[in-house]
Amino acid sequence: MKVPDQIKQEVNDLRREINHHNRLYYTFDSPEIPDADYDALFWHLQELEQSYDLVTPDSPTQRVGSEPLTQFSQINHEQAMLSLDKVFNEQELEDFEARIKKRLGSEAGIEYSCEPKVDGVAVSLLYRDGLLERAATRGDGITGEDITHNVRTIQSVPLKLDVSGMRGRLEVRGEIYLGKAGFERLNARAEAHGGKVFVNPRNTAAGAVRQLDSRNTARVPLQMYCYSIGITDDIAMPARLSEVFALLDSWGLPVNPDRSIEQGMQSCLKYCLELLDKRNALDYEIDGAVLKVNDLEIQSELGQNTRSPRWARAYKFPAEEKSTRVLDVEFQVGRTGTITPVARLDPVFVGGVTVSNTTLHNIDEVKRLGLRIGDTVIIRRAGDVIPKVVRVITPEKNKKPSNIEVPSVCPACGSPVEKEGEVLYKCSGGIICPAQRKESIKHFASRSAIDIEGLGDKLVEMLVDAGLINNVADLFKLTVEQVSALERMGPKSSENLIAAIARSRKTSLARFLYGLGIREVGEATAQALAQHYGDLQPIIDASVEDHELIADIGPIVAQHIAVFCSKKENLALIEELLARGMEWEAIQKAGNADALAGQTFVLTGTLEQMSRSEAKNQLQALGAKVAGSVSQNTDVVVAGPGAGFKRAKAEELGIKIIDEGEFLSLLVSLNK
Repeated sequence: MKVPDQIKQEVNDLRREINHHNRLYYTFDSPEIPDADYDALFWHLQELEQSYDLVTPDSPTQRVGSEPLTQFSQINHEQAMLSLDKVFNEQELEDFEARIKKRLGSEAGIEYSCEPKVDGVAVSLLYRDGLLERAATRGDGITGEDITHNVRTIQSVPLKLDVSGMRGRLEVRGEIYLGKAGFERLNARAEAHGGKVFVNPRNTAAGAVRQLDSRNTARVPLQMYCYSIGITDDIAMPARLSEVFALLDSWGLPVNPDRSIEQGMQSCLKYCLELLDKRNALDYEIDGAVLKVNDLEIQSELGQNTRSPRWARAYKFPAEEKSTRVLDVEFQVGRTGTITPVARLDPVFVGGVTVSNTTLHNIDEVKRLGLRIGDTVIIRRAGDVIPKVVRVITPEKNKKPSNIEVPSVCPACGSPVEKEGEVLYKCSGGIICPAQRKESIKHFASRSAIDIEGLGDKLVEMLVDAGLINNVADLFKLTVEQVSALERMGPKSSENLIAAIARSRKTSLARFLYGLGIREVGEATAQALAQHYGDLQPIIDASVEDHELIADIGPIVAQHIAVFCSKKENLALIEELLARGMEWEAIQKAGNADALAGQTFVLTGTLEQMSRSEAKNQLQALGAKVAGSVSQNTDVVVAGPGAGFKRAKAEELGIKIIDEGEFLSLLVSLNK
């Protein structure tokens, strides 16, 4: 088959680009692009090579990594350290198993060893007679770098195995990584000393294991999980990988506690999806799951191809990092007047959703990133976390850069912009600013505040634009006739809205306080204020020092509360709301307000008798802490119908689990 010249050129260009990125990633630990972008280049090259029969021995598709650094001694791996082929969905998993069964000539069920795919640095540890002799990076799979001096500083790597009488060599392979908590501590330390923050745990770990001075490595809290064995010298090994893990564990080698044995591919898929669900709760970074045939004899029978074993696959999770281009930066005005830069992006699918914009937080962050309009950036989105610009990629490639400047006047009302503190800029227009006016009303009417059913964001904007309301108190002056005159608002829906507004007059002090939109006063702080003072007037009369006596309220939040309560326009608004009929029952402070102090609760599943928010407020009123995830620090898990991973985690850790009925009984007993 004659290959078109443009295809040959494209293949050569792809090889050159991939080799460049391999060298940056594997040799210098400073990747320019996210893994997902690299994978796309690699798959495209594979597709072209296979379609046009262009595979050559020197192609990056036939290699594992890149050449080792010359500053380190070279280590030749007696058994190649291979890479893993990747799959991304159920069909590809099933195809993987089908190929295994076809090669084995059997339809018998297959047992798999499954474990998280830790995002770290692949290494080989060589023990001789039970003593650590050598440690090496994977390198290009054939030749790696001698990093023994650095690995010796890793506390979880034993220098001597907990076994007597071992003779000969034992090679253990695993992943060196930096946990999330350790990564945060390093960056906090760097920021405190004015140093450069690290981009992500994987790059930090890779840089740490390749330090020429091991004292620098020792400052990084590296960890390791073992995932396989290599060469052995007449050391008896079990027949299954799961049994190998148990043996390594007994010798003192670290193995991942989140591994599992699964029967058949459907069970493997279930494991992968459950692991994805708890991905962000793990204390280390993962980018997928690894599935391996558990029987070592079958592994041997299946063998390997040039760069990967036939008996294993990496099930990749949705990428948490992708690159895209900043098309523009706009400045938004929040309900408190804070002006925030927002990046408009060339839409990119990352972390399971399409992201087209993301906050840049403040102008200080823009300067730290060195960001300009037109730059290509890396976007990170982990789980439900708001998408974030991690860094700018090769800014010199931006041919028409445009600097980002804070506007001198508010983009919503034209009032002067004032600087507040070190990094914040605020609109000086206050209530005259439509952005603040609309957002303050939306917040007041929200479910966690006054909870006016049917008053959504669009309707608030219509009411403001029509001149029917200028502040939250105006809501209680609205009539059915006024509302029904609005577009798409008929008599029935208007009547329902007015009725909902009327019902909202009776609320709780905590909801009212939260609805006022006091700066940095969230639901928990509002509940704490209500519980401490019992009614509104004592809050208004209190000093900054009084507020600071409340647990979890620091001097900054206390100052915000006092300032809000000192402004005439805010007090006038409160008076008008009270005059319009807003009311609540004064809280009788009980002697058991600290009955659950020091205890941590987790709510999971569906609560049928009350909302999550109500349950949380009641627990906090009794002094409990309400957490979002289950850990060893959790005391009680309240599990309603549909409770999943959190309940399972609680069972695993032996944490007390109660249902909604038991929870309600507890509240009744403590509130007597």
